[in-house]
Amino acid sequence: MFNKILIANRGEIALRVIRACKEMGIGSVAVHSTADADAMHVRMADESVCIGPPSGTLSYLSIPNIISACEITGAEAIHPGYGFLSENANFVQIIQDHGLTFIGPTADHINMMGDKITAKETMKNLGVPCVPGSPGGVPTVEEAMKISTEMGFPVIVKATAGGGGRGMKVAKTADDLEEAFRTARSESKAAFGNDEVYIEKYLTLPRHIEIQVFGDGKGKAVHLGERDCSLQRRHQKVLEECPSPVIDAATRAKIGKVCSDAVASINYAGAGTIEFLFENDEFFFIEMNTRLQVEHPVTEAVYGVDLVREQIIVAAGEPMSFEQENLVANGHSIECRINAEKVPEFRPSPGKISQFHAPGGLGVRMDSHIYDGYSIPPYYDSLIAKLIVHAPDRDAAFARLHRALGELIVDGVETTTPLHRALLEEPDVLSGNYDIHWLENWLESTTSLD
Repeated sequence: MFNKILIANRGEIALRVIRACKEMGIGSVAVHSTADADAMHVRMADESVCIGPPSGTLSYLSIPNIISACEITGAEAIHPGYGFLSENANFVQIIQDHGLTFIGPTADHINMMGDKITAKETMKNLGVPCVPGSPGGVPTVEEAMKISTEMGFPVIVKATAGGGGRGMKVAKTADDLEEAFRTARSESKAAFGNDEVYIEKYLTLPRHIEIQVFGDGKGKAVHLGERDCSLQRRHQKVLEECPSPVIDAATRAKIGKVCSDAVASINYAGAGTIEFLFENDEFFFIEMNTRLQVEHPVTEAVYGVDLVREQIIVAAGEPMSFEQENLVANGHSIECRINAEKVPEFRPSPGKISQFHAPGGLGVRMDSHIYDGYSIPPYYDSLIAKLIVHAPDRDAAFARLHRALGELIVDGVETTTPLHRALLEEPDVLSGNYDIHWLENWLESTTSLD
């Protein structure tokens, strides 16, 4: 087992990893920019190293600075969290070249799933159901038109190196395709340095369902059920729940086995999430995230496991601590992402927190790095907290979430808490009658979120 782990991240996910390290008796090293000198993850870690100025490019994305921090502190392994360098294959290779351990999958697996065309072809060959689409990248608008016409509109143009909703444009008709194609390529070039795009059939009313998988890197893998992440705005998840209100036990077992068999066959190591669109009782693969997800706590709550601890165990070469038959779903869990944003504009709201009170009680978990007097910097993602509840069933979970949101206090900045309170008043949300377009349609028709 490792003696010391460096966490190459910030915010609540850095705290999450530090807590797992403390429970395992492993030393922790926090890295931080100058803007994060007073951050909670810096205070909680056993050691800390400043790795650069506020810009993420010059700090949290600086591979030389992170490797230097390992050398200075004697850290043997690096946990990437999510975002930043968590899915950067070059980072993984450099870590290994320096005799360190990356807590996550191999560079080859990150590359395989990072390119959406390769990922889709791989999954298709492994028996995972996929969305109909172009067999590879589409270089010209003329070829895009030919493929789209044969497939039938609507279609979606996607960046092969994309993620987080960037480089994705819908063409509802042939008249929309040229603009969608050029815009997707432009966005992809700006965001990822790669303007290659591909075409997929656009499903009209799907849900976003993702399967949590975990592999030991030696041909063994399990699944931990599904999460429903259909409540989204601009392809960004807002509220997630486990299990999905529309997936029954037989369907869960079937798609779960397909996914775990797939990752086992490629000797995948660590946590991964296989994401699907789900429509008319059919699953369609869209991508695999080769890292821990923001919404992993709902899976932990329902299955009673510590996914970060398991990541560390497997990275250290030890066997997984559970078998598939040990993983039994218990109750229902929901997560609200609390962002420092003003609704309904969703404008970032950095600033100093004058008062913070986290909700508590049975079945309530608050993953957050904020505190009274903390100044939210304007340089990073606006996520400041994740409120997670767990209860015996879905109705009880929503009742608990309603109570917990009522206890939450964050003064001094605007947050998305009013959005979540409003969502809990909506019959469609409470009944589970929503798809990936529901939230944006609802926001367009809502006059106030106060």
